[in-house]
Amino acid sequence: MATLHIEGGRRLDGQIEVDGNKNAALPLLAACLLTDDACVLSNVPRIRDVEAMCRLLVSLGADVDGIGTTELRVQCTRLTTDEPDRALVGTLRGSVLLLGPLLARRGRARLAPPGGDFPARRTIHAHVQALTAMGARHVDGADYALDAPDGLRGGSIYLEEASVTGTETALLAAATARGETEIRHAACEPHVVELARFLRAMGVEIAGEGTPTIRVEGASAARGATRRLDGDYIEAGTWAVVAVLTGGQVEIGGARLSDLEPILAVLGRMGVRWAFDTDRLRVEPSTLSGTARITTAPWPGFPSDMVSLTTVLATQAAGRTLIHDWMYELRLFALEQLSGMNADLFLCDPHRIIVTGPRRLRGRTLDSRDLRSGMALIAAALAAEGASRVRPLETVERGYARVVERLRALGAQIDIDLEEG
Repeated sequence: MATLHIEGGRRLDGQIEVDGNKNAALPLLAACLLTDDACVLSNVPRIRDVEAMCRLLVSLGADVDGIGTTELRVQCTRLTTDEPDRALVGTLRGSVLLLGPLLARRGRARLAPPGGDFPARRTIHAHVQALTAMGARHVDGADYALDAPDGLRGGSIYLEEASVTGTETALLAAATARGETEIRHAACEPHVVELARFLRAMGVEIAGEGTPTIRVEGASAARGATRRLDGDYIEAGTWAVVAVLTGGQVEIGGARLSDLEPILAVLGRMGVRWAFDTDRLRVEPSTLSGTARITTAPWPGFPSDMVSLTTVLATQAAGRTLIHDWMYELRLFALEQLSGMNADLFLCDPHRIIVTGPRRLRGRTLDSRDLRSGMALIAAALAAEGASRVRPLETVERGYARVVERLRALGAQIDIDLEEG
């Protein structure tokens, strides 16, 4: 387990390139199971979650070349089991995306409870709902066990919530199912669109991605495909917040303006000065002001993944800001640690927090409990006076590649202490 030692109060300046979208990499890797042919993905983020998904594919019998690099070649000529490695499944929420391809290829799927952030509070009801609508049936026993001995068939699916991974599960299952599938109340996020385009390159007929209704005509046999992942807009938003918190000027390359608009709209309302040219976002030193309310919403609303960082930003904004994340519980609890840094916070309930600023943050020891709040606490430590310790680093490395190296390149003073255990 690694601990970061951060000396705060240093201005960060320079240029940084975002990696490929983590939330697209995982479903695209799962899609590679649908074909015997080789698939090649480039601009892949070198993060722990992607490595875990690659190891899961290997545990099923796939050949994966390039693990730990930005280009992966995946070939699933022969799947040897319908049960992914239980220990790896327990580390990765995205492992649920394997259910559809396993049912398509083997007619059976056995999955231990998926891990990741807050696993006890994040169910896979939407995923199972979609799969049973396409002919899969529950098998009595522990964990998640589904059979489709006669194969999957197209169906009419209404998702009770616009779940991103639920929509992706439905797309993956429908890709080679017999007949047409209609998915209603589908998620519209850019990574859902990216998965649909990858499946289309694999020979699947798809229409309506990016809207609440998606129609899929299953392919009799999916073929290999190649795709360069789009830039990660959440990562771009992260670097923008880090730049503003430290009073710096940072140019961020690789993300699309259309993906960044929901984030930039909120940051702009808080006084963040930014400009966009081609594929480069420039963030400049800014005078921040509180805003009455920031509320998360499904795409194209403000993403829940930016809530933790925006809460830290609000500690440096003049006035009061109410942040309301109705989509997820528990995400805000980890941010109570900011109070120990001299932030003025009032946690109303698991979904709402009121932040009053500006307050000068002071360094302290911080606990990185989940991916997004962990990165937010690193940002707070960079903005604070004095030294902070943030641990474990591994939580943040699930979704941010080479975070220490890249922060140092911008001027941050960070050391790493490797601990046993």
